[in-house]
Amino acid sequence: MSFPLLTVTALVPAAGAVLTAAVPAARRTAAKWLALLFSLATLALAVLVAVRFEPGGARYQLTESHAWIPDFGVRYELGVDGIGVALIALTAVLMPFVILAGWHDADPLETKSRRWRPTQGFFALILMVEAMVIISFEATDVFLFYVFFEAMLIPMYFLIGGFGDRAVSSRSAAAAAGGSDENAAAQRSYAAVKFLLYNLAGGLIMLAAVIGLYVVAGNFSLQEITAARAAGTLDMATNTERLLFLGFFFAFAVKAPLWPLHTWLPNAMGESTAPVAVLITAVVDKVGTFAMLRFCLGLFPDASKWATPVILVLALISIVYGALLAVGQRDIKRLVAYASISHFGFIVLGIFAMTSQGQSGATLYMVNHGLSTAALMLVAGFLISRRGSRLIADYGGVQKVAPVLAGTFLIGGLATLSLPGLAPFVSEFLVLVGTYARYPVVGIIATVGIVLAALYTLVLYQRTMTGPVKEEVRAMPDLRLREMLVVAPLIALLIGLGVYPKVLTDIVNPAVEYTMSDVKRTDPKPEVAVEAVPAKNGEAAK
Repeated sequence: MSFPLLTVTALVPAAGAVLTAAVPAARRTAAKWLALLFSLATLALAVLVAVRFEPGGARYQLTESHAWIPDFGVRYELGVDGIGVALIALTAVLMPFVILAGWHDADPLETKSRRWRPTQGFFALILMVEAMVIISFEATDVFLFYVFFEAMLIPMYFLIGGFGDRAVSSRSAAAAAGGSDENAAAQRSYAAVKFLLYNLAGGLIMLAAVIGLYVVAGNFSLQEITAARAAGTLDMATNTERLLFLGFFFAFAVKAPLWPLHTWLPNAMGESTAPVAVLITAVVDKVGTFAMLRFCLGLFPDASKWATPVILVLALISIVYGALLAVGQRDIKRLVAYASISHFGFIVLGIFAMTSQGQSGATLYMVNHGLSTAALMLVAGFLISRRGSRLIADYGGVQKVAPVLAGTFLIGGLATLSLPGLAPFVSEFLVLVGTYARYPVVGIIATVGIVLAALYTLVLYQRTMTGPVKEEVRAMPDLRLREMLVVAPLIALLIGLGVYPKVLTDIVNPAVEYTMSDVKRTDPKPEVAVEAVPAKNGEAAK
């Protein structure tokens, strides 16, 4: 029996969550270091997974399969393809930075209502989310995936509602000025409940589709079902396939989030601490787009092609609508949230363009968006913690008093607008090229998002970092050592993957080829005629 590497990779953060929660209340610092240690151990295991994965090998590798609920055909089945490996690596890379950035976010807090937040619980919940996300990227049993797809909502609910942001926001400025702790708590509760209800609604619809899939296929194994479809031994009526596809896609579109199911995200990110906001959009939401590739296209290829025109329209609306709302935001964190909605539109666009460039770009976009959003949001969190406000109008001239903070904020912003030389440019370029190859009009309209991204990013930097120094930011300190340890590696990754993306494309491209074969699509042939090369020195013309 081979070593269960995938199980251990998910089990280590889960064990870390239990041990961190068990640390005595008086040993808060020990709980932080323990959580950081387990996140680093998980990162080491994720690196081992990437090293042992062979891009040219079988589609699913490092597989594990054990009986779980045999009476219902449910098995504990794990396996990773190149897309799963890339996203597990992203999750494991971000977690130590999330923990370091939130080092003081859950310190005991005395308020007028005399409530305080348990530090151990904060870090334990983060590790538990990591464990559930990783096993979601590994699961090849549909029911097993569904269990953890839904279970991760519980720790996220408590992270949003129980450990919210204390800074002044555009919605709570008046209440915060009056010192209303109850109002701030109510807004956090509203955001947490909205997050939970939206995602639970999607999950319940998906559960009905999961049951329907079992009735049709007789099992929950992704590999068995896709193999049966390819061999023509699985009889699935057209209308049945479409209904099942819609059940799965709806849940993934909520998680992604895709317009018009996106409205929970700005509330959740706005009321969360910056590290939890990163956890939401850079890690948890990627499960939705990942599942579109693995389950929607793998299980329901014909229905995926049937729904493509509508999904492309929804993706375009997400791109333009999210970017337009980001331009008009007064709250820094909500601006990043709406920008993320626009970016997720690009990811969905690449997936359903049904080209190898588009799907490779979409997968790279998941990774690169996670890195760029983490860099921008965490630096924004450091900025907000110094001033105590999320309002853009409360800043000005920061680059003169905190040049390192302003410089890292600028790099994160430039990555968000996909500046050439930084990692997101490669992925956005591939998505647009892949989309244009099959749907030229859609590809052209999607480029509007690039222009708007430049607008909201540069205007944000101008209003917060340049101009006269406001009196409230005059004494603002620059980034400290712990904060530099968070930001510097993220910037290095953005530059490194922007210059040399081959590290990721070599892993991702074979998995994309399998996905393209699932939906029986090939890349459109170039329409430009190739002229014959004139013969030289008596040689035959080529």
